[in-house]
Amino acid sequence: MIEAARVAFVTGAGSGIGRAVALKLQSAGYAVALLGRRVAELEKTAAQALPDGGEFFVVPADVTEEAAVKTAFDKTRARFGRLDVLFNNAGTFAQGLPLEAVKLEDWRRVVDVNLTGAFLCAREAIRIMKAQTPKGGRIINNGSISAQVPRPLSAPYTATKHAITGLTKSISLDGRADDIVCSQIDIGNAATDFTAKMASGILQADGSTKVEARMDVSHVADAVLYIANLPLDANVQFMTVMATKMPFIGRG
Repeated sequence: MIEAARVAFVTGAGSGIGRAVALKLQSAGYAVALLGRRVAELEKTAAQALPDGGEFFVVPADVTEEAAVKTAFDKTRARFGRLDVLFNNAGTFAQGLPLEAVKLEDWRRVVDVNLTGAFLCAREAIRIMKAQTPKGGRIINNGSISAQVPRPLSAPYTATKHAITGLTKSISLDGRADDIVCSQIDIGNAATDFTAKMASGILQADGSTKVEARMDVSHVADAVLYIANLPLDANVQFMTVMATKMPFIGRG
């Protein structure tokens, strides 16, 4: 077992927001377990480690597979002895379609990744956090501003992000007795491959297509680190980090 000052677990760590957050946590001295489906992309994240930061530990798994998720968390606990922070970040979209045109398999895929995957990871994290000494820890769920205001043709994604808000509140309530704290960060237009199409134009509520402002993903990583570093007697329950000029306030 390797002793680390603080231990974090990041899902979807092979790209985008997950990679940026993992690198930020590692640079701040956290030992960070990197979970994702694509081993090569996780290794690319790990290769960017700063020499004076914490350790990266690659644990490839699909968040929709119960046994694989449990194994990844078991390996992390075996390596570091505890878990202080989970960033529940893995997510996916469905093709933008009217609800009546959405295929059941596409609906289930989005629910499985965005909601069931978050549940499975939170469940394993909570089990570790309750059993360790000192007990407790922090779960940070990646929600979306779609949890507050949907985009057109986004029913599967939006429904799961509303559900993440319910999961966040339930963990916050049920975790109190064991010093398990839960936060949600709702992100608007971080500049990643996930949002690349916004730079060329994306469908608006009035049926038009417009280019949308994006922000550097480093601002998201900074926000997650701030939440992660809070003592367990303080919490940011919900935080929205967004590109200032994106159409959100007043959307539609």
